[in-house]
Amino acid sequence: MNILNILQDIEQTDPEVYGRLDSRRSAMRQFSNLGKKLTVGGMALGLGTMFKKAYGQVTPASVISVLNFALLLEYLEAEFYRLALANVPFPNATAKQTFVIIEDHEQKHVKFLRAAISGAGGTPINSPKFDFSGAMGAGNGPFRAAFSNYPLFLAVSQTLEDTGVRAYKGQAPNLIGTGDVLEAALNIHSVEARHASKVRLMRRMMASSLRIKPWIVGMDSGIEGGAGGLVVANYAGEITTNQGGVEIFKIHPNVTFDIATESFDEPLSRGDVENLVKGFIVPGT
Repeated sequence: MNILNILQDIEQTDPEVYGRLDSRRSAMRQFSNLGKKLTVGGMALGLGTMFKKAYGQVTPASVISVLNFALLLEYLEAEFYRLALANVPFPNATAKQTFVIIEDHEQKHVKFLRAAISGAGGTPINSPKFDFSGAMGAGNGPFRAAFSNYPLFLAVSQTLEDTGVRAYKGQAPNLIGTGDVLEAALNIHSVEARHASKVRLMRRMMASSLRIKPWIVGMDSGIEGGAGGLVVANYAGEITTNQGGVEIFKIHPNVTFDIATESFDEPLSRGDVENLVKGFIVPGT
């Protein structure tokens, strides 16, 4: 999650949001600068103030919906890592510390979004119940052993992180022409990609036989069997070899299909991400 994603989603709902504030570039730059100076709590207050300036005392339900969707995603990741830290048999303290840091980030994102929604005059949604087995509440999905099986935990973590990178990239084109904001967004994107790369490296070091690299290659998740089938949608579109109208595959004799697909991460839309999240939520909660 990143605040810039949220602002871009809101722009899709209300194309005039930046005109209400000042100008698109000015508003986003001001908020970007605010984020560099304030704590997470201060940023949340700033976001709430920003919406009140745009809409008066009542922030449209559509905007609150975007914020609550982002909050749902953060609930998912925060709870996943919270349960992992309490249950996963990590092989050593160094491995566990990696996920202590990640979990701390996700918990801060949850607090930030709840405060931002309240500051904008909305009501934060409560966290639903999650079924991290991937069975929509049945508890018997292919990931049911993720918190007792360290290799499987890493595989699920990788899938969540890879999906996050692609989801963020889906918003990047909306930032073209915003100067410092685009630079900040790309910096954040690179941090998310390093998280995914770290988990992939941990998996490779654990089992060198895995056909896995620090980045996505085609639609290969490195997850075998039934679990691999479940995450196919997370990697859909990654076999694309044509970029900007240029066919990368065989552009040079040394450019194999794998090299062509791993050269670019393909973006995910909000709708794509919504569909991917459904399998982890207990219906009716």
